Amino acid sequence: MTERAGENAAAARTGRRGGSRRNRESEGDTTARIQQPPYRHHRRWFEPTRAVSDDELEAIHHASLEVLRDIGIDVLNADARHRLAGAGALVAGDRVRFDPAMVTEYVARAPAEFTLHARNPAHDVRFGGDHVVFGAVASTPNVSDLAGGRRTGNTTDFRNLVRLSQHLNAVQVHGGYPVEPAEIHPSVRHLHATHDILTLSDKPIHAYSLGRQRNLDCLELSRIARGITDEQLDAEPSIYSIINTSSPLRLDDPMAQGIVTYAERNQISVITPFTLAGAMAPVTIAGAVTQQNAEALAGITLAQVTRPGAPVMYGGFTSNVDMKSGSPAFGTPEFMHSALLGGQLARRYGIPYRSSNVNAANAVDAQAAYESVFSLWGAIMGGANFVFHGAGWLEGGLRASFEKMVLDADLLQMVATFLQPLVVDDATMALEAIADVGPGGHFFGTQHTQDRYRTAFFSPMISDWRNFESWQEAGSPTADARAAEVHQAMLAEFEPPPIDEAIAEELQAFVERRVQAGGVPTDY
Repeated sequence: MTERAGENAAAARTGRRGGSRRNRESEGDTTARIQQPPYRHHRRWFEPTRAVSDDELEAIHHASLEVLRDIGIDVLNADARHRLAGAGALVAGDRVRFDPAMVTEYVARAPAEFTLHARNPAHDVRFGGDHVVFGAVASTPNVSDLAGGRRTGNTTDFRNLVRLSQHLNAVQVHGGYPVEPAEIHPSVRHLHATHDILTLSDKPIHAYSLGRQRNLDCLELSRIARGITDEQLDAEPSIYSIINTSSPLRLDDPMAQGIVTYAERNQISVITPFTLAGAMAPVTIAGAVTQQNAEALAGITLAQVTRPGAPVMYGGFTSNVDMKSGSPAFGTPEFMHSALLGGQLARRYGIPYRSSNVNAANAVDAQAAYESVFSLWGAIMGGANFVFHGAGWLEGGLRASFEKMVLDADLLQMVATFLQPLVVDDATMALEAIADVGPGGHFFGTQHTQDRYRTAFFSPMISDWRNFESWQEAGSPTADARAAEVHQAMLAEFEPPPIDEAIAEELQAFVERRVQAGGVPTDY
């Protein structure tokens, strides 16, 4: 048993609670220092924003079907091509062309809602309908904080980011590796990393679709961690994978394998074309989203051909590039337009929608903040059910930032508070309090305020609302400096969530057995 697994097992035996001491203040813990809103599930109480008219939406839909029929996409996996051919697609070499009626038939089989199950049932999340779920940063090669600067991903930072994701109540789902633990060989990295996530956290997890065996290994680790049978696992989606098409119009071998492998086991594929207008897609947003839609429909069709009713999500990730440098740009008006339009298409098909909280800033500065706010606004108003990269993304996805994760947690909690419906009744309209105060008074001391002020307003971890003089006396702390203090304090007080000793031992034994077997091939 590893030292970490032993600590978790001891916690389970002694009844020690996982997570943050801050969150146990209501249970009488007076050592809490950093406040954060409680963990909660979110619902959207307002209608998402429409980007185009119904006629324009149908024009994009039919144009996407024309792309699939007349141009087709390259599918670089023989098994996937065979399955699609059996369902009526025309296959010539790698090129697959789809009959529009076939696409319509199979896409209609995708479920409108489903649950992603976690090791801790309290952290199960629901996708679809009016549900909104926030994920953590994923897949970055680099990491940074104010103390250590920018550096290559490593196991220590990987584990600390997982701890922070577990600690932050705003984060509901892990997004794969928050940063690559680069010193672990790729053949066994998925085993060690997934084990770490499952023992340091009890929130839902992601697996990379980089070959069938990786998918199966992560699925088995998830089954062991939940303590369930194979039959229960097939009935209860317990893992998800982001499937990126290789735009333009290509579905590569490992991604296609991922769709098939997880559809066979009733697990979740989030089909997400990575279409940057002007680079891997037409320069116009309408053209880029038309291509995005064609690629997404192809992946969704493959999942439903494999297993009708397999859970899938429609992923939107279309943005633009800086035409001067060729670098991706995020949090732009174009990104917002595509987020709204992608959500409108996902609702047309009745499929849960994924968007992202992204930015292209190189530091935790004003650019990082306003681009994230724009991205979040496009996602939320566009009807996203899942906000991927919700906390910690920096440098166009090349870096995970500890400070940005804390800052984003505040942004997500602000969005979560905005998502709570307004209550309008006699008590909230407060006519009696208004009458008691009358002209020229104030409401600080009224009973109406005293009864409600603790829950009336959002209380951020980072924003500093002191006046200039008191702020200056405190050392003039900036947002990134305050975020650094918060994440350091949170990591210092982190306690791993409890895990049954037998499950911890079984997880460790599986990892050791697969590592001894050599892990997986690394030829792609």
